[in-house]
Amino acid sequence: MGNREKKSTFFGGAAILAVGIAIVKLIGALYKIPLGNILDDEGFGHFNNAYVIYNLLLMVSTAGLPVALSKTISEANALGKRNQVHRVFQVALITFFLMGTVTFLVMFTLAQPLANLQGDGMAVYAVQAIAPACFFVCVLSTFRGYAQGHSNMVPTAVSQVIEALGKLVIGLALAWYLVQKGADSAVSAAGAIFGVTCGAGLCLIYLIIDHILRRQREHGRSEDQPEPHGDILRRLLVIAVPITLCASVTPITSWLDTAQVQNILRDILNAQPAEWYSQMELTDPVVAAYGAYQKAITIYNLPSSFMVALTASVVPAIAACRARRDFRGAGRIAESSLRVGMLIALPAGAGLLFLGGPIMELLYSSTDHAIADPSMMLLGVASIFVCVMLVCNSILQASGFVNLPIFIMIVGCAAKLIVNNFMVRQMGAVGAAVGTLVCYIIVAALELTLIKRVIPAAPSYGRVFVKPLFASLVMGVAVWAIHGLLEPLLGNSLATLGAIAVGVLVYAVLVVVLRAISREDLSLMPKGDKIAKILRL
Repeated sequence: MGNREKKSTFFGGAAILAVGIAIVKLIGALYKIPLGNILDDEGFGHFNNAYVIYNLLLMVSTAGLPVALSKTISEANALGKRNQVHRVFQVALITFFLMGTVTFLVMFTLAQPLANLQGDGMAVYAVQAIAPACFFVCVLSTFRGYAQGHSNMVPTAVSQVIEALGKLVIGLALAWYLVQKGADSAVSAAGAIFGVTCGAGLCLIYLIIDHILRRQREHGRSEDQPEPHGDILRRLLVIAVPITLCASVTPITSWLDTAQVQNILRDILNAQPAEWYSQMELTDPVVAAYGAYQKAITIYNLPSSFMVALTASVVPAIAACRARRDFRGAGRIAESSLRVGMLIALPAGAGLLFLGGPIMELLYSSTDHAIADPSMMLLGVASIFVCVMLVCNSILQASGFVNLPIFIMIVGCAAKLIVNNFMVRQMGAVGAAVGTLVCYIIVAALELTLIKRVIPAAPSYGRVFVKPLFASLVMGVAVWAIHGLLEPLLGNSLATLGAIAVGVLVYAVLVVVLRAISREDLSLMPKGDKIAKILRL
């Protein structure tokens, strides 16, 4: 295979995965927004408490091994060692099966202590409902790693969409049915989160069938002698353990953050344990406050999802330039990627800042707006720094600095927990949004500083930030003014939608007039050349 074909295959695979992830993110938003309206704030709090525990255990058990598996299989496959490929897959499948079983048992049998640690003992039903998903995802990760090791990204992308659709349809249906039947918030949350388990189960069925069909189409025999099982397992673990340690920073912090915030709230509100409120058929003020905050988190996560396709393109592009020792070209790509990222992130963040309250009223009319609205405004600003971090991570990783972003993230997460301890006591649940903002400001600032110091031909931050920031601030003021003018006449919903439409138009005009984007920037994006022609760049 020639270099041109290899490059095409890699970019094609990255594009397929990026599209799959973007679709999954969109489905996730479509899932959590109506779910937040079906469940009350308390039910949404139970749901997210269980999901944080699930995400932590899942990350610890699956973060590194799929990468190690795909790398090991790819190496054996490139050498034509089909027996080695099959032996690696067998070892990985047994390992994942055992890890999935252990993770499931831990989560299911220790559901009550885990929920209690979160400060929400009534999340126990949701924790048990999602526990089987740990087993399903561990096992299906083997099949995804096998396919990716053969440079086949389609099964991973398709399975992610199936998993998300299963969660969307089954989770929403169960939540709605249970609420209609008069089930309490803890049981309704368990029904909603059981959709995640069902989606993972459907995904596993698809991947098993796909794997069997692909194996049947394989031709030829191989005479290579595979390595012993123990040697293969050790090789997988050598690759997987560092990746797992690095990837676990964020979910561990999320888990600590959730537990810290709710336990502080229970202290300052002099609240009873969650079980007491359930027995008295009263709403738990702590879990409800956390649920309202999590509704703002749902919207805050959206801008960063648009960075997926960009970062998928940046890593191979910069790596290719560095391989040719074209450091100036790598610097240009880094600058373009940051500018494109900011052209997306800054207006999104400004929109959430200036229209935080109206957007939350539009999407979650029945939530506690005293918590959700200010949280949304703070998190809107934080979302900008999250996007900066994601693009900086891809630039640093492509430049060979793989571990430095992890250490920086640890610093930021530690700062978040410290700030939480003070601000949650002063501001209630909104204080957690302040902690998030401080965390990502620190991480983004440190990574931008690091890029300037360690990367040759580093990007000019003036060219990256000034024009998009100016256009975003003008747009933000415009949407705030338009909403203020229209709300008395049309009500919040139409006023918010009208303000957003005007904001998009104002921002697009400013970007073109200010020439805030170049043809080279657009080349990083799908159909960028056609967009450049339309804009006459």
